[in-house]
Amino acid sequence: MKQLTHYDIQNEDKQFPITIVCDAIRTPENIGMCFRVAESFGVEKIYFHENSPTIENKIVKKTARNTIHQIEHGIYTDFNEIILQLKEEGNSIIGIEITDKSINIQDFHFKNHEKIVLLLGSERNGIKNIDLLDKTIAIPMYGRNSSMNVIHSLAITLYEVTNQIIHKI
Repeated sequence: MKQLTHYDIQNEDKQFPITIVCDAIRTPENIGMCFRVAESFGVEKIYFHENSPTIENKIVKKTARNTIHQIEHGIYTDFNEIILQLKEEGNSIIGIEITDKSINIQDFHFKNHEKIVLLLGSERNGIKNIDLLDKTIAIPMYGRNSSMNVIHSLAITLYEVTNQIIHKI
C-alpha cells in the first residue's frame, strides 16, 4: 500500500446546483474551511454576510488555500433579502439546524430538489430567521454534545447531498 499525494489523484470535476449561504459566520477559520469544503463537493456559489471576515483576511486565505479563486462567492447585507431572492430563483432553502421540525439528514430527499441552498447559522446563535426556510435538516449525533462545528456539519451534509444526487438514492 502506498499513500497518494495530490499529484497522484485526479478527481472528477463536477459541479452541483448547490449554493451555500453563511448567516453571519465570524470565525476566519470557518470561512476558509467553507471554501475548501464547498470546492471539494462542487458547490456553485457561497454567500457571506458583509460582517464576516473577508477573503483578504490572512487566516481565511491560509485556511482556504487556492479555493478562494476556484469557487464563486458573493457578499450580502440583508439576510431576508438574499433568502427571498434565492427563493425567487427557484432554490429550495434548507437550513442545517436543530429545530422541532428538523428531518434527519439521511431521511431527506435532496434529489427531489432542482436547486438547493444550504443555510449555515452563525457559530453562536444559529440561523437568524428560520421562518424563511423551506425545511431544516439535522445530523443525528450519539454523544452527549448536542451540536458540532458549523463547517463539520456542512461537510457531512454536502457528502449526503452529492451522494444522493450522483447515485439517485
